[in-house]
Amino acid sequence: MKMEIIMAGFGGQGIMLMGEILAHSAMLEGREVSWIPSYGPEMRGGTANCMVVISDKRIPSPIISSPDVLVAMNKPSMEKFTPMVKSGGIVILNKALIDERPARDDIKVIKVDATGIADELGNMRVANMVALGVLIGETGIVKPETVIKSIDYFLPAHRKHMMEINEKALKRGIAEVQK
Repeated sequence: MKMEIIMAGFGGQGIMLMGEILAHSAMLEGREVSWIPSYGPEMRGGTANCMVVISDKRIPSPIISSPDVLVAMNKPSMEKFTPMVKSGGIVILNKALIDERPARDDIKVIKVDATGIADELGNMRVANMVALGVLIGETGIVKPETVIKSIDYFLPAHRKHMMEINEKALKRGIAEVQK
């Protein structure tokens, strides 16, 4: 088993954290992992993406040229990375910021209002956890309870009050694909 994932969006959308949490979760479950961040020139508002590889075997290269899954939190990310997705792959789109569908019929497209759900929960900053929930709900790549442990691990002491809303956001994302 090997899965290659690209997560992308604007700086400030929690793209790197989403990737770190996924990689850490897979590591806790005994898998081999790699996580490579890539930032645009600006911290907030610029582009950000990360590559996560999860495997049962050693990972010969952490660089991804044809991901199995793309999580695109904004339209520029969808446009840049969708052509790279393997035929039969999955593209998860934040439909709050992406108003169209990729021009491919050989991939599965899942549109979720990650931003809207996060806003409904009370904090738009958890849109990344909604998207992560969709990813794990669709692929089963890691267990939800492991992801919850990883969220707690990455939340600094001054943000521990955010644990409950992050868990709710993750579970709402999982529920979106179970509909």
